[in-house]
Amino acid sequence: MADALSVIPAAVLRNLSDKLYEKRKNAALEVEGIVKQLASSGDHDKITAVINLLTNEYTYSPQANHRKGGLIGLAAATVGLTSEAAQHLDQIVPPVLNSFSDQDSRVRYYACEALYNIAKVVRGDFIVFFNQIFDALCKLSADSDANVQSAAHLLDRLVKDIVTESDQFSIEEFIPLLRERMNVLNPYVRQFLVGWITVLDSVPDIDMLGFLPDFLDGLFNMLSDSSHEIRQQADSALSEFLQEIKNSPSVDYGRMAEILVQRAASPDEFTRLTAITWINEFVKLGGDQLVPHYADILGAILPCISDKEEKIRVVARETNEELRGIHADPGEGFHVQAILSVARRHLSSEWEATRIEALHWISTLLNRHRAEVLSFLNDIFESLLKALSDPSDEVVLLVLEVHACIAKDEKHFHQLIVYLVQNFRVDNSLLEKRGALIIRRLCVLLDAETVYRKLSAILQEESDLDFASIMVQALNLILLTSYELANLRDLLKKSLFNDAGKNLFLSLYTSWCHSPMAIISLCLLTQAYQHASSVIQSLVEEDINVKFLVQLDKLIHLLETPTFAYLRLQLLEPGRYIWLLKALYGLLMLLPQQSVAFKILRTRLKTVPSYSFSGEQFKRLSSGNAFSEVNHFGGSEILEDGMNEDQRNARNGINFASWLQQFERVQQQHRVHSKSQALSRYSSTSSAKVQEVQTPEEPRRPSPVPDMNRPPSRSSRRGPGQLQL
Repeated sequence: MADALSVIPAAVLRNLSDKLYEKRKNAALEVEGIVKQLASSGDHDKITAVINLLTNEYTYSPQANHRKGGLIGLAAATVGLTSEAAQHLDQIVPPVLNSFSDQDSRVRYYACEALYNIAKVVRGDFIVFFNQIFDALCKLSADSDANVQSAAHLLDRLVKDIVTESDQFSIEEFIPLLRERMNVLNPYVRQFLVGWITVLDSVPDIDMLGFLPDFLDGLFNMLSDSSHEIRQQADSALSEFLQEIKNSPSVDYGRMAEILVQRAASPDEFTRLTAITWINEFVKLGGDQLVPHYADILGAILPCISDKEEKIRVVARETNEELRGIHADPGEGFHVQAILSVARRHLSSEWEATRIEALHWISTLLNRHRAEVLSFLNDIFESLLKALSDPSDEVVLLVLEVHACIAKDEKHFHQLIVYLVQNFRVDNSLLEKRGALIIRRLCVLLDAETVYRKLSAILQEESDLDFASIMVQALNLILLTSYELANLRDLLKKSLFNDAGKNLFLSLYTSWCHSPMAIISLCLLTQAYQHASSVIQSLVEEDINVKFLVQLDKLIHLLETPTFAYLRLQLLEPGRYIWLLKALYGLLMLLPQQSVAFKILRTRLKTVPSYSFSGEQFKRLSSGNAFSEVNHFGGSEILEDGMNEDQRNARNGINFASWLQQFERVQQQHRVHSKSQALSRYSSTSSAKVQEVQTPEEPRRPSPVPDMNRPPSRSSRRGPGQLQL
């Protein structure tokens, strides 16, 4: 202290703390001259004493003017030292840096000015304090005082110039500082950080690309900043880095892919677009490095495929195709289970396009890695089954394709059909709205005969009789109307002459027994006309209800379609197909005369030519005896239709009498079930009426159950011309 006081006049020290800037400035110039003389004489001890005086008595003084004077004095001393200033920087720089956090904005301003002047003198020697200076500048960039901000910007530019020309700068030490501050929200700090990233990236000797994963997330975070300028700066920096990645032979794709996957789900549209664009380039460039990250990448792509922004959708679709086009094996780190898990998760997405692409991925994996997919099938099978109820037809069709691929194995085929039947039972609307679509598509993707045989086998064991009836009616309608089942219909038409057709007919018959109209339709399709007539004759009063008549109406309209063209042509030979004629007349007798179906069928039967009958046949047909005496007609002339039951059994091995009994047994179960339901409804209604009675009254005797609810007996069936008493 004494040495310093001996070399610096008291007046200079007094002016150094004056409130007037000019006096402080002049005093600083005096200090500069004094230090310069001491430096030229090599008296560094006195220089140290002067610096200590300026530091302890001024920069750390409680008086603001003293602190201002101390900062100017330190800068002046550095200028006076010139080339010898480096050895005193440890004394000069710390008090200046300390002043950056001073409460007085003018002191902070003078600190910026002082450090600027110091940096100009020492240049590269300044780098040893870079981390502390960077931290101070980061804080000053967001200073509340505009003058301090302006001074900090000037200092920042100078420091950048010094760093870019220095070979002592350590990027390894700088990156942790940068990473810590990348998530700061202050716009001024963000501009400051992006500026440094851009400057350092422009230096050829500094490998910023190698450290990109450390601050990439922060740059993406800035893309959603409210300031357009910051968004633009961050985007520019990212674009430059992406270009460098394209040109670089060695890039750490893995770490950055994890960041991009998270940013692809950002609520900010611009961030999502940038992230998915980067992912797109990574998929093209990453190669083997990205294989372990495919599941995460797919998880980012699939939602973007349904993004509300068209640009994002386009890039996401392109990326998805690129990713699916890459053939990777599990041995290379390709995780089939992880990919399946991602696809399964997105099957429940609210967006149709995403669900569709998820199914495409499952299908692709099945084709390429079938064994691995089947080993993880339990993880996805339930979700695939639920997807059959998807509101989108396209999704359902794709799900069916996946199921068909899985169902090449008998076990999974059985599981699929059983689940379908269960689902149809639980959700009648699914059967009504999607049943035809699902069954028809399965028949195309799998063998139609196999599908129908399996469905029939399952329905044979169905305990819910109402559902069994509805399901059989639906399957029967699909069988009669769908072009996909044309070959199946052709096979059934040969049932009386072909073993394969006969086996199919018999496999369907048992479950078709749940619906009289389905059995009649099946018999008409297979040309088992005599059995069709027998079934019609076996019907009793309880069977002829509204549901039956609705089904009958549908059948009459179907008889006018191309499916039954062969049947209508057979009516040209009524003498040969007399059982067909009897079956059709039987249906006509069941229809209400005022119904449209009655008029359609009656009109059709009126067109049957009479010339095909012999005179004796025509008389008997007119008298009603033709059907009871069919064996009197020319035997060879009515070979197929007019043969008796024994002849038919001998020819194709079908015991129609036994099958008719099977039909009657099943129908008896339905009648008992209907009676039980009627009694249950009646009991519920009666109980409700009793509860409504407010005053006691003589209990009324319940009215008897109508005869239609009684179990039928064979005696209840009426023959032609018979009355039931």
